[in-house]
Amino acid sequence: MTLATVVTGANAASREAAIAVLIEPGISTALILEGLPNGKSPLDDMADTPALQITRIAPGCLCCTGNLTMRVTLNRLLRRRPDRMYIGLATSEHLERIRDFLTHAPYDTLLQLSEDLHA
Repeated sequence: MTLATVVTGANAASREAAIAVLIEPGISTALILEGLPNGKSPLDDMADTPALQITRIAPGCLCCTGNLTMRVTLNRLLRRRPDRMYIGLATSEHLERIRDFLTHAPYDTLLQLSEDLHA
C-alpha cells in the first residue's frame, strides 16, 4: 500500500515547502499538487529526481467538480506503485469528503492515509 498524506495550507508555496522537506531520497514518491505557487517552488529543484513524480492539477474542489480529475490522476500515479504520496490541497473546505473518497473502493486497498499535514 502507498502511504498517503493530505497536505493543506494557506498557499501553494507553503504546502510545497512542507512536502519538500519530507521527501526521502530513493523512496518512490508521487505528488498531486493542486494549484501553482507564486514564484519558485522548492520542488522545482527536485523535478528531475527519478524516484519523484510530480503532477499538478488546476485548483477546484477535488471532491465535487474535480472528482474525475482526481480519480484519473490517482489511477495514473498508483499504477507506478509509489511508496509515498502527498496530496496538496488548495483549500481544506471539504477535507473530510476528500479523506472519505480516499478511504473507499478502490483506494481503500491501495492507500493508507496518514494524519493530515497543515503547512
